[in-house]
Amino acid sequence: MSKPVMISPAVLNVPWQEKPDGIVNAPVWRYKENPIIGRNPVKNVARIFNSAVMPYEGKFIGVFRGEQTNGIPYIYLGRSEDGIHWDFDENKIPFVDEEGNSFLPHYAYDPRLVKVEDTYYIIWCQDFYGAAIGMAKTTDFKTFTRVENPFLPFNRNAVLFPRKINGSFMMLSRPSDSGHTPFGDIFVSESKDLVYWGKHRHVMGRGHEWWESLKIGGGAAPIETSEGWLMFYHGVSGTCNGFVYSIGGAILDLDNPSIVKYRCENFLLTPEEWYEERGFVPNVVFPCATIHDPESGKIAIYYGAADSYVGLAFTYFDEIVSYIKENSRVNDNDTEIGKR
Repeated sequence: MSKPVMISPAVLNVPWQEKPDGIVNAPVWRYKENPIIGRNPVKNVARIFNSAVMPYEGKFIGVFRGEQTNGIPYIYLGRSEDGIHWDFDENKIPFVDEEGNSFLPHYAYDPRLVKVEDTYYIIWCQDFYGAAIGMAKTTDFKTFTRVENPFLPFNRNAVLFPRKINGSFMMLSRPSDSGHTPFGDIFVSESKDLVYWGKHRHVMGRGHEWWESLKIGGGAAPIETSEGWLMFYHGVSGTCNGFVYSIGGAILDLDNPSIVKYRCENFLLTPEEWYEERGFVPNVVFPCATIHDPESGKIAIYYGAADSYVGLAFTYFDEIVSYIKENSRVNDNDTEIGKR
């Protein structure tokens, strides 16, 4: 049997710190100098968290959830030489409509950033007469043009796949309600033009285990591999003191990502450090992006911590795939095509 490989462009300068001794359970370890973004990082912004980054022109660029000092979340642009130390634009991203007119959402949070072909897409949660998905596109990170909202309210945690599948854009999302959703499964939808979305399919439901028994949602953009789409997502449990957000891993079918091939029954990362357990919303690790290199097998995972900070964790591709497969537990809802 051939060794699994990642199918993606090389990134020779992946942010990285070697695995320390004593790692037990999942082969994921935190950056020792976490959090990489602290409080009050830029004027008028109290906290940055739940943000997405990617390689760009030999360096790194990102879209960041900035909780403003008036309490309203918005999206800010950041740049970095090394993927660890970030400089942020002081002003919010100036979204425009197709005619170039200013078109700012009332609020925007939890952005993802995905390149499909020659275009970069930002996907976030916003107000569309209720919590729903907003989208914009850019080719130069200077002009950010809004595109049609893909779905009706209520929906969150939308993530594009980094390439078309069978000629269609594919997007994960988590239908929800108007509040702080106490439920939720992951679905996938497709579109030929980023305007009309359909063929909605169920991907994964809430898990068997405690750590993801309440709801789940998409995280980083799936990574294409010879085994399928490697997906880091979040799972939520309910406790007597509120929700706890952990990071999980699964592998979806390459040609039909509504089918789950492997799903790790164990969390890969759960709140344990002070910056994950203590903050504006305690006990949260929330994955939003990866930077990964197929040549070295390095994967850097960016995650929000306690709705207050940005953390960074690392894993090796072959180790995390082996761990997911060795600890996989799927059911009929996972492995069926997701159509009823």
